[in-house]
Amino acid sequence: MSSLHIYNSLTRQKEKFEPVNPPHVGLYVCGPTVYSDAHIGNVRTFSSFDMIYRYLRYSGYKVRYVRNITDAGHLTNERGEGVNRMESQAKLESLEPMEIVQKYTVGFHHVMELFNTFPPTIEPTATGHLIEQIELIENLIENGFAYEVGGSVYFDVKKYNETYNYGALSGRNIDELIAGYRDLDGQDEKRNSIDFALWKKASPEHIMQWRSPWGMGFPGWHLECSAMSTKYLGHEFDIHGGGMDLKFPHHECEIAQNNGSTGHGGAKYWLHTNMLNFNGQKMSKSLGNSILPMQFITGDHPLLDKAYSPMTVKFLFLQSHYSSELDINIKGLQDAEKGLKRLMDALKEISNPKYHIANVATTALTEIEEQLSRLCGECKTNMDDDFNTAKTIACLFELSTIVNSLKAGIIKPEQLSSDSISMLQKTLNDYLTDVFGLQEDNENNNAKLDEVMQVLINIRKEAKVKKDFATSDKIRNELLEKGVQLKDEKDGSVSWSI
Repeated sequence: MSSLHIYNSLTRQKEKFEPVNPPHVGLYVCGPTVYSDAHIGNVRTFSSFDMIYRYLRYSGYKVRYVRNITDAGHLTNERGEGVNRMESQAKLESLEPMEIVQKYTVGFHHVMELFNTFPPTIEPTATGHLIEQIELIENLIENGFAYEVGGSVYFDVKKYNETYNYGALSGRNIDELIAGYRDLDGQDEKRNSIDFALWKKASPEHIMQWRSPWGMGFPGWHLECSAMSTKYLGHEFDIHGGGMDLKFPHHECEIAQNNGSTGHGGAKYWLHTNMLNFNGQKMSKSLGNSILPMQFITGDHPLLDKAYSPMTVKFLFLQSHYSSELDINIKGLQDAEKGLKRLMDALKEISNPKYHIANVATTALTEIEEQLSRLCGECKTNMDDDFNTAKTIACLFELSTIVNSLKAGIIKPEQLSSDSISMLQKTLNDYLTDVFGLQEDNENNNAKLDEVMQVLINIRKEAKVKKDFATSDKIRNELLEKGVQLKDEKDGSVSWSI
């Protein structure tokens, strides 16, 4: 199938990807908790796994992609205390909790569409799988890994650690964790402070509560992903993904629940995306540098110099490896905008029928054809190396240089066989559009802008005919100050570029 190798967070090493049931691949990604607008970190994570999903399909795998919606059970304290995030936001906005869920689920889908990500093949919700979660808890109690206290059920981490290793994914030490946890309200009913909630007894004022064998309550946050991933992908499946911030406790608890209920840890490979910074600082509301996806698109934030399209932001993400920290800054956004345009222009140029002439392939490759073949092959090699989009994009830039040389006449179309031209076009199209999910920005706006530029170019031409060189130079110079360059061509036409 392919020679794909991926970095497995569970084993802390790069491994050859060998699916459980090839050519089928099961991919589970922890989805959003829908109590607020999607943040830019969400976009990076889900666009990264969209790229992974796309590349697996491109490589010939039949992928079932499951990404959940957390609409219940996510408390403000991830160890099972605090208030439900949906209920808390519902009080702030004077809405029902499920109105909050609907509002922010719709908003999340809208943002994902703007960034041209594929929807998952299955998108289950926590509230839609309460039966499966209750059955999982019953199974854990039966296996001796969970206990009920006063209507709440907790996972017994110390008991689990007698057979398994709680901390295998995150590298945490159980004794250090127990020593480090402070006493919290409700923790006195636990056997150990590190035990986490599987089911919480609901107080009368708690709106989101359901019947269970242990009374009225609601599920713990970690439970839903174990229940839904195994329901749709099996007790053993291929890839589980999410942000680095979910590694502990969420993913560690998932593995414990899976082992405790089925004897299998769930996913074979665990992949984690890394964090975002802005101007070298962690993005946070307190620092005022937490910029929402729509604020990037509208430019409506004091730290932004202008609006940036979803494709520009997405391309910026792709220029860094998904597992690396990424610093967003204005120069990086500007460079990404220019770089994306350069690649999309190259794809558009090489798709011109004038290059696809019936050249006969020679027995010996020319030097430029050897370079082209090497670069096209390296795109696949780089993607097979843990989805290295950064190196792949570097190859695409080199391919765009070949296209620009063709356009400028430095390389003649006759110097390349039709097979080489087709390979060049196919590689640019496959990786830019099929694998990376990039689109040409604002085609309608670009067409309108071109019309406006033609008006200015015609006014400048008329000024030159009248020998009004002051006006002609003024138009050229002021456009240049705005980042628009006019170029007088040999045939008398005028082209422009940004």
